[in-house]
Amino acid sequence: MPETPERPTVGSVDALGLADAPVDVAQDVANLYKDGITARKGAFTVAWADRLREDIETAFEEARSRQGGAVGRGPHRYYVEIHPEQMRGFVELVDHPWVRSLATAVLGPDYRIVELGFDVPLEGAVNQPWHRDFPAPEHTRTELRLNSLAFNLTAVDTAPDMGPFEIAPGTQWDEEPDFEHGMFPPRERYSRYEQLAVRKYPQRGDISARSALTIHRGTKNESAKARPVLVLGLDGPDAHNDDRHDAAVTRGFWDGLPQRVRRHLHCPVVDELTPITQKHTIEGLVMGAP
Repeated sequence: MPETPERPTVGSVDALGLADAPVDVAQDVANLYKDGITARKGAFTVAWADRLREDIETAFEEARSRQGGAVGRGPHRYYVEIHPEQMRGFVELVDHPWVRSLATAVLGPDYRIVELGFDVPLEGAVNQPWHRDFPAPEHTRTELRLNSLAFNLTAVDTAPDMGPFEIAPGTQWDEEPDFEHGMFPPRERYSRYEQLAVRKYPQRGDISARSALTIHRGTKNESAKARPVLVLGLDGPDAHNDDRHDAAVTRGFWDGLPQRVRRHLHCPVVDELTPITQKHTIEGLVMGAP
């Protein structure tokens, strides 16, 4: 297993001394355009990640207690969208200088926060089909330009038997005329993705950013442990992934947000939150692949 990177022992963004400092993300942008994924080791403390796990566990228990609260992503694998105030570290996440800098560099200064949710592969989760999360938009196909990003943060230290995330670098530009639903490549292409595949073993506090168009899958969880992963989705001005999501914030929460967070958070401001009924389904994933 890869060595756990050193991390600051107190706080999170402030402990890194980066709260307002500019971050050079030129290499990260190059990584995204070349491989479809990049990462920042030790962006947050282990304690911050442990609070994230607690919040995910609370939200997951609530979501599974009601109809439509969690959507299946294959056997023993679930996705849940949450409201920002269900996560205590929301502001620290979206206002982290690496997140802000990378989002601005790739998506422009008017990027929007459109998704906050988490995936949970439980014991018994199987290999997902290779897929991208939505069909490639016209701008990406014709201009080779990324207009959305997915940030991922693990809530546990990932071990090889826990069904790690697997990605085929460089496939964000793959043509899709024979992709089912524009997302699922035919099985005769699987050998290419398996040759390219890289498994990721993030540890608590690490964060990655990827194009959700890069072909990927969750793998078989052979452990008795869940592997919860937070998903933060950002759109550029010409992307429309917010159509799939229903996050909202209360007036009190909105009023307490820093202005530079509010300008990117385009969601309803309500008197009282309504539990989210999941609609971000991905056709085919419920089938799973052994």
